[in-house]
Amino acid sequence: MEISRIGVIGAGQMGNGIAHVCAVSGYEVVLTDVSQDALDKALSQIDRNLARQVSRGKLDEATKAEAQKRISTTLSLPELGQADLVIEAATERETVKDSIFKELVPHLKPDTILTSNTSSISITRLASRTDRPEKFMGFHFMNPVPVMQLVELIRGIATDEETYKACLGVVERLGKTASSAEDFPAFIVNRVLVPMINEAVYVLYEGVGNVKSIDEAMKLGANHPMGPLELADFIGLDTCLAIMNVLHDGLADTKYRPCPLLTKYVEAGWLGRKTGRGFYDYRGEAPVPTR
Repeated sequence: MEISRIGVIGAGQMGNGIAHVCAVSGYEVVLTDVSQDALDKALSQIDRNLARQVSRGKLDEATKAEAQKRISTTLSLPELGQADLVIEAATERETVKDSIFKELVPHLKPDTILTSNTSSISITRLASRTDRPEKFMGFHFMNPVPVMQLVELIRGIATDEETYKACLGVVERLGKTASSAEDFPAFIVNRVLVPMINEAVYVLYEGVGNVKSIDEAMKLGANHPMGPLELADFIGLDTCLAIMNVLHDGLADTKYRPCPLLTKYVEAGWLGRKTGRGFYDYRGEAPVPTR
């Protein structure tokens, strides 16, 4: 099917990045959120990210201006009903996603493809609560969306081939690379990545190393561009904990038990960069380890 209009649900870090890359690639984009403030912040962030691409010679001013014209915003979820493809990028909580789909589905065209940017939740289960499980799949971008090249495409048990091919075509038009994953908890990237982060938190919890030594060890010893605790702060500790809980609940294996220290940080509201504190304190001129 021909996809020309894309609806994006959620104007946060992932949603505004998805809107950005879709608009640059020529799609008409409708971005929605529950708050006008969130939409205004998203448009400002998109403008800054586009300007950064212009300054680096990756886009010209005319392309930037055209991309911005293709993005419209709305507080009304039903206004996404005429989209050819909808990408849900709301909070990583299944109840939130279910309520969004329940409100949106009655307004969709019969052939609209419905997708979720979930990083870990069962696509089959999300799809089963809609009227179109055959036209539902996982469309998981990596963060930050304008920079990262990978998109995981996850088929639910009912996803048909036409839907998969249409989404694959969108990924290719965005200039990104698709990785096909089966519908198991956390798919590929987070199935490997987040347990590594959780293990780094255990190393901290058990006193094997402090924040600085753990991150430096992995950067210099394993050639990782970012240490696991620094990366956890970038992702958001609440998101890391949510993914670990999905793995632990979905696979019933004790090796996926979230570290109690990770839970404690989330309970404290120390979620990483977005709240100013996580494994590092970001409120000063330079990040300072909190342990």
